[in-house]
Amino acid sequence: MNRIMSELDGKIVRYFKESAELLAEFGETQTTLIRRTAGEMIRALENGARLLICGNGGSAADSQHFAAELVGRFLRDRRPLPAIALSTDTSILTSVANDYSFDDVFSRQVEALGTLNDVLVVLSTSGNSPNIINAVNTAKSKQLLTIALLGKGGGKVAGLVDLALVVPSQRSQCIQQIHIAVIHMWCELIEDVLFPK
Repeated sequence: MNRIMSELDGKIVRYFKESAELLAEFGETQTTLIRRTAGEMIRALENGARLLICGNGGSAADSQHFAAELVGRFLRDRRPLPAIALSTDTSILTSVANDYSFDDVFSRQVEALGTLNDVLVVLSTSGNSPNIINAVNTAKSKQLLTIALLGKGGGKVAGLVDLALVVPSQRSQCIQQIHIAVIHMWCELIEDVLFPK
């Protein structure tokens, strides 16, 4: 039993050390791109446009988290910002999946809601989810700027979007930890620029 507990302790330490090193490295190497993507979102929001955000599974939760921080608040009281998580309307998701395909659950919403100057932000650990690819293609056809948070080399989505942040890891949980850190940084930068103290 003591040997098993010792092995588990070692696993815990290695996991947190790996996560911390990946987070620090990503912040150092991707500073310019994090700032640039935040700048594109700030420009859109300044012009009255919206952020449309989507992902599957844990990335759907992160999409909702991002939209909530913008519509609600992050670090300071200020007016709400227009952001929509496309994974939240179960009636749309289930009707589109049933009547068309699950591959279309986000693209139909982008087609219906997206307008010029809006930004589509997609989250995918693999970059190969068909519904994310379709959403990006629809956004491009409507001339929306597209931004992606990805991992595992970026997959097909990396080559389709205007701007991609790709976490250099194959482990979904580590990728998602970086994604949420980037989302929090985006929120802070957006508030700093749009609502200066």
